[in-house]
Amino acid sequence: MTVNAPAIAGQDAAYLERQLRNFRSDRRGTHKSDSLGAQMRTAAAATLADDAAVTKVAAYISALTKTVPATPARGNLHNGNNLYQGKCGACHGGAAEGNAALKAPRLAGLDAAYIKRQFANFRDGVRGTDSQDIPGRQMAMMAKTLPTERDLDDVIAFIQQRSRAK
Repeated sequence: MTVNAPAIAGQDAAYLERQLRNFRSDRRGTHKSDSLGAQMRTAAAATLADDAAVTKVAAYISALTKTVPATPARGNLHNGNNLYQGKCGACHGGAAEGNAALKAPRLAGLDAAYIKRQFANFRDGVRGTDSQDIPGRQMAMMAKTLPTERDLDDVIAFIQQRSRAK
């Protein structure tokens, strides 16, 4: 069964809080092409009554054990490493571990389909367009710098290889 949800266990609490607040305040999940984001926006609004609830949920999820994708993506790890280190690593960390100081989430542990969907959402203006979402706007600009789908597959393979190395 596919639930189309990210593996967020162990993600940085501040990142989780920001995303949940973005869903609750209609900064995320409002684009007509983002039906999965709309589901999350509805769920966040219905179940998280206030900022205290957001903080508690984020703290709980961040304390959970990090995940590793069941099936690693295939791709050219050498190319993926080069592209990742040149375009992604400065913000997301050399091993895709995330960087709280830069508000960049951990990518290690996320499945390929989720990374591809979110990358496309940033690239295509579905996500990262709200003027108050500065990290999202930065990612939307960066998503336009990766040349091909094959390159994205290689970056994802590298990220997942790093997930397994930990």
